[in-house]
Amino acid sequence: MVLTGEAPFSQRIALVTGGGRGIGHAIALRLAQGGAKVVVAGRTQTEIDEVAKAIGGVALRVDLGDRADITRALGVLAELGRVDILVNNAGIAASAPYDRTTDEVWDRTFQINVHAAFALTRALVPAMIKAGFGRVINVASNAGRMGYAYTTAYCAAKHAMVGMTRALAAEIARTPVTVNAVCPGWVETRMVEEATSRIASKTGRSQDDARATLAAMSPQNRLMEANEVAHLVASLCAVEARGIHGQAIPIDGGQVMA
Repeated sequence: MVLTGEAPFSQRIALVTGGGRGIGHAIALRLAQGGAKVVVAGRTQTEIDEVAKAIGGVALRVDLGDRADITRALGVLAELGRVDILVNNAGIAASAPYDRTTDEVWDRTFQINVHAAFALTRALVPAMIKAGFGRVINVASNAGRMGYAYTTAYCAAKHAMVGMTRALAAEIARTPVTVNAVCPGWVETRMVEEATSRIASKTGRSQDDARATLAAMSPQNRLMEANEVAHLVASLCAVEARGIHGQAIPIDGGQVMA
């Protein structure tokens, strides 16, 4: 995963939430390979330290489920001077029938998937506008474009993220900042491992069968790879992507047709 030619993100500072693992890790690596200085944000110190060390970035520990800690993290970010690229990648997913989805699960799902992204965007975009460049990429899900049974809180939160993307895009369209959402299907990450374990335990099927069920949701009959999502995110961060704005772009092998 090596970029050729001139580093497209040289002199850019990027913040990637949930950057210690999975899709966030892949995005942090991709942006760093493009020359960006990447702030790797996450809750698990050992994970973000490892990624930051590997890419020459900065580790920022933050619990996005805690509004006070988000405020503290924003103070740390202010010391960097600016953030040019914001990737709101961190998210959680819960699975339960709608009538067994607790208020606690609902609130925490929205706090991490929606409020944290909004709080960071609200704080950082004004400076991007003043600086004359900015990219906001919200890592949503194709669950933000369709419905899945037993994931009411997650689907609602991802739909909210897509709606937030579109509303902000309309509001700042005349500025030099773009905002877009990427909407992956099932990606080969820890979330898939957890989903296959749940399916296996509830149905008695093997984890291989459960994995095959998830893969079959894509017309390509496969799980997406984290580096595919990272490639899309990096593409949206390019100067030449200025005209791509307010979009919710699926990356799921054709499961959801844009």
